[in-house]
Amino acid sequence: MSDNTDETAIWERALAGSGEAFAELFRGHRHAVFRRAAALVERTQDAEDATAVAFFELWRKRRSVTLVDGTVLPWLLVTVANTARNQRRGGVRYRRLLAALPHADHRDAEQEALAAAEADILGVRLRDALAELDPKDAALLTLTALDGLTIVDAAAVVGLKPGAARTRLMRARRRLQHQLRTDPLPVTWFLTEGERA
Repeated sequence: MSDNTDETAIWERALAGSGEAFAELFRGHRHAVFRRAAALVERTQDAEDATAVAFFELWRKRRSVTLVDGTVLPWLLVTVANTARNQRRGGVRYRRLLAALPHADHRDAEQEALAAAEADILGVRLRDALAELDPKDAALLTLTALDGLTIVDAAAVVGLKPGAARTRLMRARRRLQHQLRTDPLPVTWFLTEGERA
């Protein structure tokens, strides 16, 4: 949605119980919310689920939602990011379980799997590093770096004063840079995790 004045009016109608107004908000923001979720999870279905949860939570918590510059989008982006991170944690546990299962010794298939895993390692490391951050710090990073919000607007979304948000954002960036500089675990660690448990 490009006109925040119009969105404020739509939001007021949604607060009054208008399903059509809520549908307008959904149509206006679903693509941006889905893109955020898709950046944090591996499967399209998981991104779709996280998007649905974010809009459900927007409706359920509508009385306590804070608009930023007359739009619900920042609130939706933080909510979908938290939902996607929770989904991803569950997916990691599931993949570790699968890796622990016995598998046939097909060298070509194993080499292909290793090559695919190594190709994705940077994205996985970035998602893992973000998941290790405090949720507010991760939200500040994604709102400012990915969504282009100012630190003042991002601070309002996560419930911090701008000065505190600046400090936390600076520390979060340093921590993320440090985590990404360290050597990644070899892919074979994931494949043998179950054997050592």
